[in-house]
Amino acid sequence: MSVRLYVGNLPKDVVEKQALIDFFADAGENATTKVIKDRKTGKCRGFAFVTVPTDEEADAFIEKYNGQSFMDTTLKIEKAMPRAKGEEKAAEAPVSKGAAGKRKRTGGGATGAKKQTNYGDAASAQPDPRWASELEKLKEMLQQQTANV
Repeated sequence: MSVRLYVGNLPKDVVEKQALIDFFADAGENATTKVIKDRKTGKCRGFAFVTVPTDEEADAFIEKYNGQSFMDTTLKIEKAMPRAKGEEKAAEAPVSKGAAGKRKRTGGGATGAKKQTNYGDAASAQPDPRWASELEKLKEMLQQQTANV
């Protein structure tokens, strides 16, 4: 089964697929490369994916190229997380303001029906794990302020 690798920290400039393929030439001919580009500008979004046939080749690829310099940036290479079904549609859905002024995300699902998520609903909202510790600090500060009043 093939293994998909995330190649991060690419320059946010024009990165040609062939330049990256040439850089990874020692990895073998079984590796395929896809540079992720911005649709409007055509510039690299700062990352790419490389697919290799086996776990062993993936581990060797990571060991060899992780931390290497490419176009004056240090590459970060790791195994890509599997994408959940429907995640791509949610990530591309536009964010707009609803009638009540609350942020809502609209987008079509697999059936084409429009789905709206109300981010103002505290019961269903989950914090972004990257900011969870900061959110906890803010909650503690708020509790201290309300306790002092």
